[in-house]
Amino acid sequence: MANISAKLVKELRDKTGVGMMDAKKALVEVEGDMDKAIDSLREKGMAKAAKKSERVAAEGLSSVAVQGNTAAIVEVNSETDFVSKNDKFQNLVKEIAEVVAKNKPADMDEALQLETSNGTVDSALIDATQVIGEKISFRRFEVLEKTDNDAFGSYLHMGGSIAVLTVLNGTTDESVAKNVAMHVAAINPRYINEEQISQEELEHEKGILTEQAESEGKPANIVEKMVEGRLNKFKSEICLVDQPYVKDPDMTVGKYVADNNAAVNTFVRYEVGEGIEKQEENFADEVMNQAKQ
Repeated sequence: MANISAKLVKELRDKTGVGMMDAKKALVEVEGDMDKAIDSLREKGMAKAAKKSERVAAEGLSSVAVQGNTAAIVEVNSETDFVSKNDKFQNLVKEIAEVVAKNKPADMDEALQLETSNGTVDSALIDATQVIGEKISFRRFEVLEKTDNDAFGSYLHMGGSIAVLTVLNGTTDESVAKNVAMHVAAINPRYINEEQISQEELEHEKGILTEQAESEGKPANIVEKMVEGRLNKFKSEICLVDQPYVKDPDMTVGKYVADNNAAVNTFVRYEVGEGIEKQEENFADEVMNQAKQ
């Protein structure tokens, strides 16, 4: 086997943009011949896919899969929302969710090596990038588990622009769990209940509310009552069980769940692209960039 130097690996990475291990593997296969290594990567589609790696992928789909007492929620990104209508992309997202739920990977590195119907998840993403013509990336996932006495609830909004996975204890009624998931999708709570809010966040909010009340020129005893009332309102707005239930605003989510002899154990909500700084491009420039590829 040829002795592949770190310098040679770096040179190939710089020319193709592929990862270190892929670059080294390609060089080993062709005994260090740079041109053959580049050709090999191009033939596999990896070099072309790597060129797209600098693009911002902030669109895409999220999905949920359930395998017995295990469920997974995933988000797979693309560059444009048109891709979410592509059957190949939709099937890829669905299959990634299924293999994650089945295998329960510990982290993203492990998840990318899971086997799909088209090789590993990693290779399936590269293949999709080639066929679809956009950067396709597996952004995140979470695996939840339950007992036989609990229920999973899942909901996909607009086919997966928002995905929610809930776990309810004390009931096996999936319709109740799904209703809670629909509420989470619509209202976007941050916590299950106020016990989950950190003291630091409460103190920060209390400080802001106190300044607001004091600026209104109220007496100290009135300020204290105003802050207490506004802080309670703040907590009820961000805590799931205290929010008015979206299907019946006359009751809270907590009451709806309790009336069904259940309790919310946890929930996960993915909104595609949240937290990603989207790249703004002039349309004419975008067309020119596409034409140059």
